[in-house]
Amino acid sequence: MSVSLIGIIFVQGYWIKQSVEDKEEQFTNMVTEVLNKVTEKIEKRELGDYTSELLKIRDSIGGQARTPELLKNIFFMERDMNSNEITYYSHGILEENYNVPSTFFDNSNFGMGSDSAVLKNYTSIRNKTIFKEDFGLDGRSNVLTPIQKVEKIGGLTAMDKVAYEDVFKESAKLKPIHQRVTKQEIELLLDQELKNRNINTEYQYGIYSRGLPTKVKSRKFKISNGNKIYKYPIFKDSEGESNFTLLVNFPAKKKFLIQTILPMAILSLLFTLVIVIAYTSAIYQILKQKQISEIKSDFINNMTHEFKTPIATINLAVEAIRNPKIIEDKEKVERYLNMIKEENKRMHAQVENVLRISKLEKKQLDISKDRVDVHDIIHDAMAHVELIVADRGGYINLHLDADNSEVLANDMHFTNVIVNMLDNAIKYSPEAPKIDVYTERVNNYIIIKVKDQGAGMSKAVLKKVFEKFYREHTGNIHNVKGHGLGLAYVKRIIEDHQGEVYAESEKGKGSTFFVKLPLI
Repeated sequence: MSVSLIGIIFVQGYWIKQSVEDKEEQFTNMVTEVLNKVTEKIEKRELGDYTSELLKIRDSIGGQARTPELLKNIFFMERDMNSNEITYYSHGILEENYNVPSTFFDNSNFGMGSDSAVLKNYTSIRNKTIFKEDFGLDGRSNVLTPIQKVEKIGGLTAMDKVAYEDVFKESAKLKPIHQRVTKQEIELLLDQELKNRNINTEYQYGIYSRGLPTKVKSRKFKISNGNKIYKYPIFKDSEGESNFTLLVNFPAKKKFLIQTILPMAILSLLFTLVIVIAYTSAIYQILKQKQISEIKSDFINNMTHEFKTPIATINLAVEAIRNPKIIEDKEKVERYLNMIKEENKRMHAQVENVLRISKLEKKQLDISKDRVDVHDIIHDAMAHVELIVADRGGYINLHLDADNSEVLANDMHFTNVIVNMLDNAIKYSPEAPKIDVYTERVNNYIIIKVKDQGAGMSKAVLKKVFEKFYREHTGNIHNVKGHGLGLAYVKRIIEDHQGEVYAESEKGKGSTFFVKLPLI
């Protein structure tokens, strides 16, 4: 079970670590995609601005373009033998040249260093003509009749477009970076792309030129070893090279990644914690059951030892009575009968204690409470044990100083509580028992204190002294009779009276038991 539990905890920890790594890789891919989209949109926007500017200039000329000049033309002819059709193809490029003074151009914007400038427009023209071949009357000559003619004028071809963009990118290199893109544009595009991918965390950005910072950056952006920097080139030329790099970092990236797996991680840890608690509880219950088993074995041994003596005494008395010489002696018979009665009463009291504590646990013991005087109860309890104390040469001194001693209690059970405490003090006094009983009033409570000068208890024993069946281990020596139920009974009865019971003791220096009850 321990190996399995350790394995489960290890697997859960490995899964969480692997999930964070997977999320980080996924995060890196998404950020790279975001930077790609952002730089692509910025480059397209710049190209669009440049094209729009050129179109504005061309439209503002006001004059007509020169006659278009056909730069090149490609011919192709195809004959269909089945339909007697001849298809004629032609594809040419027209150049339209505009009369534009050089003052119309801002050389700093378009990178034109010459004094004169030429604005030209290139278009493609495609023709498709289909001829039908008809035979003449003589059967040999033929007539070509055009039956379809298609002419399509389009924009620049792909190659021309590439050449146009290349010229633009080379000229745009001469402009400062802060004139090509603004911080507001970068932030708007980054916010939009990150939001589309559910990346809701703080970011900082900056554009660097050949490793050096530019003006285009967020206020808190800086390159530090603690945060990973994501880089992507911006404003690439026709060869894919660029002098500028867009850098982005996420200061709270770790927190964001952990938050993405936090619900599942919490559930996983919660279930693991349940398993750990259940496992710990099972081990605890096993150890406790083992301890209870040992305590019950001690209890049975003690009960057997205590029953053994009275049973042997009863047997001897019965055998003596059966003797013809004894049975005629009424005085001896009476003495043996009293002996049997006392021993039987003793065994009955022990069995009654066991049944009483069992009923108390099951809440089957009827405890009715009346107004009683604690001092009267103490005097009654003392009467039960004073002969035993006197027989052993000891004493019980009363110090009943409480000015109010009336409580709501059950007369019989509360008397048994005091008797049990006194009996306990007598049993655990190796020499003559010396017992002092005190009462005092503290606020609305009465404190009863039973102090002896007996063997005392260690701290380990003191913690368990009120547990059922518990007795201090003395090996196989049963010099102190008992079954570990007296103080457990005391605790149950006092708690039923809304009171408290506790003890103070030191090995070899005696013990003091305290009972605290609310006054009427």
